[in-house]
Amino acid sequence: MIFTTRDAANNTNYHRELAINAKNLCRNFGSLAALSELDLTVEKQTIYGFLGPNGSGKTTAIRLLTGLLKPTSGQVNVLGCHLPKEANKLRLEIGYMTQKFSLYDDLTVKENLQFVSKIYGLTANEQKSRLSELLSTHQLTQQSQQLAGSMSGGQKQRLALAAALIHKPKLLFLDEPTSAVDPQNRREFWEQLFDLCDQGTTILVSTHYMDEAERCHKLAILENGIKRADGSPQALMNNMAAQVVEIAATDLRYIKDKLTTLPQIISAAQLGTHLRVLVSKVEANPVALLQRQFCIKPTDKLAIVRPSLEDVFVSCTGQGVAR
Repeated sequence: MIFTTRDAANNTNYHRELAINAKNLCRNFGSLAALSELDLTVEKQTIYGFLGPNGSGKTTAIRLLTGLLKPTSGQVNVLGCHLPKEANKLRLEIGYMTQKFSLYDDLTVKENLQFVSKIYGLTANEQKSRLSELLSTHQLTQQSQQLAGSMSGGQKQRLALAAALIHKPKLLFLDEPTSAVDPQNRREFWEQLFDLCDQGTTILVSTHYMDEAERCHKLAILENGIKRADGSPQALMNNMAAQVVEIAATDLRYIKDKLTTLPQIISAAQLGTHLRVLVSKVEANPVALLQRQFCIKPTDKLAIVRPSLEDVFVSCTGQGVAR
């Protein structure tokens, strides 16, 4: 699948090969629309993120893109395979790491990897070589004879990733893979993802962590099964339909309560000793607007600041005004 785009700088066309191309993808469960008219393009050798809370449609979308679910309507092509018709063919080309640890607790690390390698049809020589490589890469050599059920969250995460990669998939799906691990393990995990991407693997990862979403090359923000926005993290922040004003004052609770009554205010949230206020972009002078709403003291400070990805998420979803 080739995607043609235009380079605005020199007005020339160039081609980017797509790993995923979905159009009007929908999935209903009875009367519940779990995913509605999703359009999605994911370029090869990139990390693409799904950002959203529980129930936003992230897992449903991944299951549709892996062929585990049949769409109610829409078209989807993954690595040149038309789904759901060619789902069995696709499964040999992809890896899938679920949110919940899905390997066997009563098998050792090595036994789990041997089991998965047999499912994918690796020969004895391929299995031996691949297991040695994965155990070393994911720092599991010392735990190779340890029962998986006795491992820490971070160790289980590394084992699950190793199992998903055992057949060298071209496309890797990760469904909230870091939800049960500490920040250090999360950081190390993402370093591994960047290494995989540099080696040619395309990755689609779902998360509800804003810092992880910022690490993606591109992402889609999902809410109630609907894609609210997509693009690179920087582009989403640059094009946000709101301006961010930070207020440093002594009576933040009073200011917040007063501001949340204004129609121009999208959100107001206290962060430590500051109040972070999202003001609609149609407001020409957001600082002047806020100054008119409360008495300014000599020690009070108001300033327009750089938006964060969390600001983008709040501005384009139904989070409403924080009260």
